[in-house]
Amino acid sequence: MQLRLDALEAHLAKGLAGLYVVYGDEHLLAQEACDRIRATARAAGFTDRSVFTVERGFDWSSLLGASQSMSLFGDRQLVELRIPSGKPGKEGAEALKALAAAVNDDVLTMITLPRLDAATQKSAWFTALSEAGVALKIDPVERAQLPNWVGQRLAAQGQRVAAGEEGRRALAFIAERVEGNLLAAHQEIQKLGLLYPAGSLSFEQVQDAVLNVARYDVFKLNEAMLAGDVGRLSRMLDGLRGEGEAAVLVLWAVVEEVRTLLRIKRGAAAGKPLAVLVRENRVWGPRERLIGPALSRVTEGALEKALALAARLDRQVKGLSGGTPGNHRNDPPPDPWDGLFELAMTVAAPKTPAVPPARPRSSAATSARRPV
Repeated sequence: MQLRLDALEAHLAKGLAGLYVVYGDEHLLAQEACDRIRATARAAGFTDRSVFTVERGFDWSSLLGASQSMSLFGDRQLVELRIPSGKPGKEGAEALKALAAAVNDDVLTMITLPRLDAATQKSAWFTALSEAGVALKIDPVERAQLPNWVGQRLAAQGQRVAAGEEGRRALAFIAERVEGNLLAAHQEIQKLGLLYPAGSLSFEQVQDAVLNVARYDVFKLNEAMLAGDVGRLSRMLDGLRGEGEAAVLVLWAVVEEVRTLLRIKRGAAAGKPLAVLVRENRVWGPRERLIGPALSRVTEGALEKALALAARLDRQVKGLSGGTPGNHRNDPPPDPWDGLFELAMTVAAPKTPAVPPARPRSSAATSARRPV
């Protein structure tokens, strides 16, 4: 059966299943979930532990042998199987189906996998595992959920932010500095617990203690653009630049979003339902709820001009001429990263003056040097 992470504690309180599959790319949450399963298993008498990691040439028969044998000392066994690639191969797929079909009351099996695409989740081996045991999907903590997540973690260690606006500012401050780096977020929250006693934390205390440890994903830029969050957009661009991300990849990500908006805009003008256009253009997750407001504030003409700017930026980031000869007014800014900001702003805040103001510089520009 499928199980949500927030339902794990209640599930474990009722008793252990014989098989667990933990999958997802949020390493901190996956590690914590596995630790909870291990602790419950130890308390239930599964004290003999074997760990297998699937690599090239892995002997699947050794796994099947361990899952079907008794410990030399009569202890119940916890067998852990780690598949870092998420691809067991043909032999592995057959072995996993055999493992699912041979549940042993004296052996608890825990399989860890990275994030799986939809096709893999429908595969015969994964279906067999999830039907024989519990499949626990570890979803990432999205940016909008991060302040609440931080607040819950603080509460778990007996701390809380101040009430009202000051508290909201404190949570937003922490979220800005740990975005995309949940393990570092955990470390920063633990540090607050070491620095200050239980009780209320002021904004100044949080500001003094929390480092800038954000890690920005180029493929999350589109969310900041669609939401019209100019501050976050600027921080992300500065952070990506500081971390050495290739400008050409950032340009590609921004242009793909502009093209998607333009296709949906034209389709809507032709009378096609927005829900259909969203599906056709593969707009999923947080982007789905952000696409409507973005479409309402940007015009088709502005998107077309954005693509023209993108063509000039493409030449610039590849080391070619940035603008059209004799037409300097339409040239991108000398710094291609300022040009990327200007391009993203056509979606984030299109009602800007003809000559956009200099973008705000955030501390994220120096964040690539931060340790985790």
